Amino acid sequence: MKEFFDYLVKNLVDQPDAVDIQVVEGENGTLIEVRVASDDIAKVVGRKGRIINSLRTIAMTVGARFGQRVRLELMD
Repeated sequence: MKEFFDYLVKNLVDQPDAVDIQVVEGENGTLIEVRVASDDIAKVVGRKGRIINSLRTIAMTVGARFGQRVRLELMD
């Protein structure tokens, strides 16, 4: 799952080397933490949050496929 979101986010940003994806397993499910360069945050969020919401929807759908709760968060 990490490789999949790594691929998606790296294709959205101008500085793909600065992308860092961490997957944290917890009691309530899985948390995917996405870190990008400060210049690329707006590209990941998108207008009115559309891109980040789409990434979150994809994460929830992939998680449901594996029977897990998955959240995606953009970290500072």
